[in-house]
Amino acid sequence: MLAARIGSALVTGHDVHVVYTKYDGSLHWHYTMRHLGSDEHGVWLGAPADTPTQRGSEPPIVLGHPWIHLIPEGRWWTVAFNAGPTDTEIYCDITTEPRWLQPGEVTMVDLDLDVLRMRADGRVLLLDEDEFAEHQVRYRYPAEVITKAEQAAAWLLDAVQARVEPFGTGYRRWLEMVSGDVGGTAVPAAPGGEEPAADSD
Repeated sequence: MLAARIGSALVTGHDVHVVYTKYDGSLHWHYTMRHLGSDEHGVWLGAPADTPTQRGSEPPIVLGHPWIHLIPEGRWWTVAFNAGPTDTEIYCDITTEPRWLQPGEVTMVDLDLDVLRMRADGRVLLLDEDEFAEHQVRYRYPAEVITKAEQAAAWLLDAVQARVEPFGTGYRRWLEMVSGDVGGTAVPAAPGGEEPAADSD
């Protein structure tokens, strides 16, 4: 089903270029990860520590921790699961439905809103509502896009808080494929409160 839609060339171990854009088509976060496999939740991608990430044409940033990405089918979000030590255990981006341009490239439009689960105390947060409101005007989001984004954020808040899979423990087997250690002590985020790529706003 999922594999058929993406194509028969989708096999474990090949590189996948992940490309986020803004609604006007401008390049946002982009980076290359390794295809780990797929299950009922979607396609899982992995990145070891020291994977470079880049926002638009800004200089690349190297992340110091391993992380994995879940690219679901037919959903208005993507999610990153971070190995320790990071403050943020789970970082969900509200997006348009991911589109596979080819087996080695997936793209989606970042719609500003983010849902996080903090590692230390399990708090679940909704971020960037102000940016979402601003971009509704700036990029002229259609009413359907606004509704879909709000519905996705509300669903994620409940699901991540309740630890419904894939937000429970199932992701750990995928994370262990890029890191034997999925724990660790939390450390502060990057300057400005932003942990790029794995925590991409």
